[in-house]
Amino acid sequence: MTPSPSSAAVSPAEPAAWRVGALVAAVADALRARFNPVRVVGEVAGCSRAASGHVYFALKDEDGQLRCAMFRRAVEAAGGALLRDGARVELEGRLDVYAPRGDLQLIVERVRPAGQGTLYEQFLRLKEALAAEGLFDAARKRPLPPFPASLGVVTSPDAAALRDVATTLRRRVPHLPVRLYPSAVQGSDAPAQLCAALRRAYRDFETTGAPQVLLLVRGGGSLEDLWAFNDATLVRTIAQAPMPVICGVGHETDFTLADFVADLRAPTPTAAAELCAPARVDLLAELALCQRRLREAAWRRLDERAQRLDRMVQRLGRPSQRVARQQQVLQALQHRLRHALALALQHQRQRTEACAQRAGPLLLAALRQRRLALLGLAGRLPRAVALALQREQARLQRAQAQVALLDPQRVLERGYALVTDAAGHVVTEAAALRPGQALHVRVARGAFEAAVTRPGSPGAGRR
Repeated sequence: MTPSPSSAAVSPAEPAAWRVGALVAAVADALRARFNPVRVVGEVAGCSRAASGHVYFALKDEDGQLRCAMFRRAVEAAGGALLRDGARVELEGRLDVYAPRGDLQLIVERVRPAGQGTLYEQFLRLKEALAAEGLFDAARKRPLPPFPASLGVVTSPDAAALRDVATTLRRRVPHLPVRLYPSAVQGSDAPAQLCAALRRAYRDFETTGAPQVLLLVRGGGSLEDLWAFNDATLVRTIAQAPMPVICGVGHETDFTLADFVADLRAPTPTAAAELCAPARVDLLAELALCQRRLREAAWRRLDERAQRLDRMVQRLGRPSQRVARQQQVLQALQHRLRHALALALQHQRQRTEACAQRAGPLLLAALRQRRLALLGLAGRLPRAVALALQREQARLQRAQAQVALLDPQRVLERGYALVTDAAGHVVTEAAALRPGQALHVRVARGAFEAAVTRPGSPGAGRR
């Protein structure tokens, strides 16, 4: 960039005078050309998040401090959640100068935990592969029993996490049995020992039903210290647990793959113990409250029943008096019933007598008319019967004459004969006969058998 000298005379031995903005711009250009892109490691301090979503903080170590800015786009894409005060991170970005204040700053594009670049990338790849197997699905997570009868703890016997868990459980549920399944929690042998400890707990559960909840815990540390809990075999072994598993590994900001596969993640070992063990004092207080409410409800119900009984007694009065009143009512009803029946009978009797008085003359007149009609019919009946007999006799004689004309015997008496074969069928055609065929011949007076000598001839032999 070309310097802008002032209008005053300048000695050749003196440096050129820069405008402030031009000098800042020149420095920014030199930084961009010399250092960018840049990676730097340090500790986050003074982290703040603006309403716009941008994050501003300082990165420092024991020798210096650098202002940093991470814009919203990079925060959402590159894991801005790792930025918190005290976190040791590795940043990747570009150096620039903020012209309005002349401050050197790093525009951050990517962030990851310091010293864990390759290891953290391996963690992300392994997490993605195990998630594809469905080991982290929310659908396979099981709820914790509200009041477990037994607990199991998988951790190192020398770990501070065990002391924290034991202290918490003694304070909250001193009555619960707790079994330790010892294992290394750090180092190359830790994954295999953790898997073996888990399988021992699974066998105990299958044979005895205990422990009902299993805690997998250890204290905080670096990613390398907690790497045993990112082992793929360990993750698959946790997924096979027959009981709910709570994972309390590290501090609140530490995450391992065991956290994702467990049924519940606790931020610390102490929190894991608290999640599975409701405080005994709280339970006793709740039980006392339920007892008090039950007692009050019982007394309230008894009071209501007593008041209801009192009201019923007032309405009922003395039983003898009520019976006497009912007897009086019954007697009155009986008297009214007898009186009503007597009145009804008297009314019906009067109606019957009135009907009889009105019906007498009418009945006599009707009887006279019926008698005269019967006498007239009796006089006409013999003549009608005689005429009907004559008509029927004449019809019978005509029918007899017609039957006589149709009588086959009359035909036979004129010299005709009735010829049938052995089956009783009438013979009407000579051509239908065969030589030697037996025939039955009926004449006017008697019958005889015959045989055919020559079909179709006018004569036939006789026997």
